[in-house]
Amino acid sequence: MIQESIRNQITFSQIAAAEGLKAGLQITPEALIDQVRESGIRGRGGAGFPTGLKWAFTAAEKSDKKYVICNADEGEPGTFKDRVIFENWADLVFDGMALAGYAIGADEGIVYLRAEYTFLREKLEKCLAERRKKVLLGENCLGMKGFNFDIHIHMGSGAYVCGEETALIEALEGKRGEARNRPPFPAASGYLGKPTLVNNVETFAWIATIMVKGSDWFRGLGTEKSSGLKLFSISGDVESPGVYEFPMGISVNQLLTEVGGRGAKAVQIGGASGTCVPSAEFDRAIAYEDVATGGSIIVFGQQRDLLDVAENFLEFFEDESCGQCTPCRIGNSKLLEGVRLLKKGECSAKYLNELCKLAETMQIASKCGLGQSSPNAFLSIVKHFRKEIFNREPVAV
Repeated sequence: MIQESIRNQITFSQIAAAEGLKAGLQITPEALIDQVRESGIRGRGGAGFPTGLKWAFTAAEKSDKKYVICNADEGEPGTFKDRVIFENWADLVFDGMALAGYAIGADEGIVYLRAEYTFLREKLEKCLAERRKKVLLGENCLGMKGFNFDIHIHMGSGAYVCGEETALIEALEGKRGEARNRPPFPAASGYLGKPTLVNNVETFAWIATIMVKGSDWFRGLGTEKSSGLKLFSISGDVESPGVYEFPMGISVNQLLTEVGGRGAKAVQIGGASGTCVPSAEFDRAIAYEDVATGGSIIVFGQQRDLLDVAENFLEFFEDESCGQCTPCRIGNSKLLEGVRLLKKGECSAKYLNELCKLAETMQIASKCGLGQSSPNAFLSIVKHFRKEIFNREPVAV
């Protein structure tokens, strides 16, 4: 059962449905945005853009129509906390979306739900229907005349790249899921060319919570540059995998102690597109100013072959690349070829250095976050485990 994977008390359990929405609608849209900004919350999907600033940009746009989109395309390998949020606290997400609609002047919200989460749809639709009955959605929401915010669900089609907000918007419009050139940004020209606010599942749930507990409460947790609490999807070689809530700024060592992962060889922070942190650096902080994550923590024990890890990740990215830009389309294939040569003992140190230069070029020249981040694990594994990579028995063909 999902509930068994929630390993400690989650703050969301303390907040009742509609509690945050009722609190937020008591103040003006401008004051609501100020509260979000004062909390210091940054997007919980990985990019970490200041949420209050994004809301303010979208609110400032003049348009006859605006949209709020919940990015529920949780496709990062090793990430499953948004699924748990929807299974247990969907009302908080919908409250956060309605608050966003009120703040920016939108009357329509869209949940872009990952294709693999089709099993959640019926439950979410029932939740939305119940909210409409209680006037928590729809015409004159919560008795506020003229506030007619409603939400519908749009199913994704299984493309990892659609986790990037502009590719997601393209897919919503019925087009191929490919990242757009920016600017313009979605805040100015997003879905159907209208100002659009995109946040992920966890971000909206925290907004509803902040409206109840206050921006000072949230800012008082975490670090100066990475305020608040964060949900983490923890998997791999640990005694107690699951979804945990920790303050931002927790060290890798502290986290491993909590989940039963002491003695690990390395920890992949941020999913397949994140950074592989070696045991010598387990004192690093999980925060935007040090090593950031959208929530995925994968622990590798001493028995793991990290070239196997790099190969697995690169196979994923090669398959998921949309092919739009050359650095990503060709680069991931070349890195994968290189890892396989390393495993066979046929990759020279000189060629490995060339692969690292290619990876760095991909980080700079790729059009979207997929190609920009797909080399991260490869580069960090080569950097920290180079001796291990070359002192190994070649794999027989």
